[in-house]
Amino acid sequence: MNQLNQGIKFCNFQDVRTSLLEKREIAFLDVREEDPHARAHPLFAANFPLSRLEQDAYSKMPRRDVRVVTFDAGDQQDVVLSDAYLAALRLVKLGYSDVSVFSGGLKSWADAGGELFIDVNVPSKSFGELVESKVHTPSLSAEEVKSLIDNKADVVILDVRRFDEYHTMNIPTSTSCPGAELVLRVAELAPNPNTLVIVNCAGRTRSIIGTQSLINAGIPNQVNALRNGTIGWTLAGQALDRGQTRKYSEVSEQTTRAAGVRARDVANRAGVKRASLSDVEVWRQQCERTTYLFDTRAPEEFAAGHIAGFRSTPGGQLVQETEMVAPVRGGRIVLVDSDGVRANMTASWLAQMAWDVYVLDDVPASAFNEKGSWKSLSPAQPGVNNIDPLTLSSSLAARTADDDLQVIDTLVIDLAKHVEYLRGHIPGARYVMRSQFKQALNALPLAKRYVLTCPDGIQATFAYEEIKELLQSRSNAQVDVLSGGTQAWITAGLDLESGPTHLVSEPIDRYKRPYEGTNVPREAMQAYLDWEFGLVEQLGKDGTHHFWVLD
Repeated sequence: MNQLNQGIKFCNFQDVRTSLLEKREIAFLDVREEDPHARAHPLFAANFPLSRLEQDAYSKMPRRDVRVVTFDAGDQQDVVLSDAYLAALRLVKLGYSDVSVFSGGLKSWADAGGELFIDVNVPSKSFGELVESKVHTPSLSAEEVKSLIDNKADVVILDVRRFDEYHTMNIPTSTSCPGAELVLRVAELAPNPNTLVIVNCAGRTRSIIGTQSLINAGIPNQVNALRNGTIGWTLAGQALDRGQTRKYSEVSEQTTRAAGVRARDVANRAGVKRASLSDVEVWRQQCERTTYLFDTRAPEEFAAGHIAGFRSTPGGQLVQETEMVAPVRGGRIVLVDSDGVRANMTASWLAQMAWDVYVLDDVPASAFNEKGSWKSLSPAQPGVNNIDPLTLSSSLAARTADDDLQVIDTLVIDLAKHVEYLRGHIPGARYVMRSQFKQALNALPLAKRYVLTCPDGIQATFAYEEIKELLQSRSNAQVDVLSGGTQAWITAGLDLESGPTHLVSEPIDRYKRPYEGTNVPREAMQAYLDWEFGLVEQLGKDGTHHFWVLD
């Protein structure tokens, strides 16, 4: 391991691989945007975009002395100009004391014999394929399920995706029941033990995990996955419904108790550990271990009342997207719910994915006394020049151009995520990604004043100094941040425009999943399924996962 300056060290393939094999804590961070990350990355390189580093670091890496390794494409000849090096510098500034840059990036990993994976949430998707290969999770083809529906068979179809995914498009007659809710609610969704239960998602992973959850819990019904989910349904030439709102309902105390017994048995068989609120208080103070505190209930339940310090992470999505909220591989995960079902079922899967996982027992109802949404931890925001929405609105309304220099009076630069910009932005605002600002600089019109914004103003504040330096390298312009961001503009009753009106950066902050939306090419869907089928072989080649499957 080499050291250059400013406390930044360098490490290589064997350093990272050894940490993973020995189950030592490591945050292996791919600091590229999501789209390039999804094109190729190591299995446990968690996507951690440089553009959001300050906002995400403290919540996702709560221990400041955890080992952190930053990773990028490795396409900069001068390493100090690389995103991985810049990310390391920022992390050191935030107080992280054990930060390394992975030497040579993506090419170096591959040259050393490291396996490269495509797409997102690959650890979870690989694990799902491993489960199916080991226990042969039963499934039915799209044609078989369509025949059951057409013949009005005694069948209940449960869609385990997020409700917004279900609402976009779903299998006809299906009901939304996100993954962690299945064991809790299936007895009332399919009260007749002779009813066939079919579980689906968009592709394979969540339907495999959901189906196997019900089987592991020993429900009396026959359970099958819809093979290849909505993708398989579409490839079979069958129509999907749009805009449906069918959703699970609340269940009785008797149903909850019975489901709790089933879920706890599964968790015990998976080796899930038990903890109390007093344990959590001790772990909050520990320096030697990373501890994640997650509430596995639905977001609306969390908002109505939760334990202080816990983050809302509905259980099905937590299993699907673990590295997005817990990038420190080898850390400790503590789960809680209010029913003894959702936390235990979620924990049973995380344990099989080689996490050190605990479920809180004997939690009094009075502990769920925090209201509202989860608030992320964030470093102190740096000082900036601010402008309020009404002053900005007046400046935009009065703006003129210098006939000789063609200099705009005021130009708004929106650093939002692409999907947020499309949804609504200040009229005339240019969409520029923070991570791509240097490349986009010359495409921006000259202005006397630039105003940075984003939905809440936080990213604009953290990006202020670096962007101000870049903008002022072209002209001696005033650079401000919109106080409260675009939300403050909305609150002030000012108008928005929507759509891709002024895109300066290529929107690479999100990888378009082949199973999203309603107009995905058939070739892309089939290629996605082919890729999923090959993940077990890739896991074997990589060899660092420690996954196992409950039988």
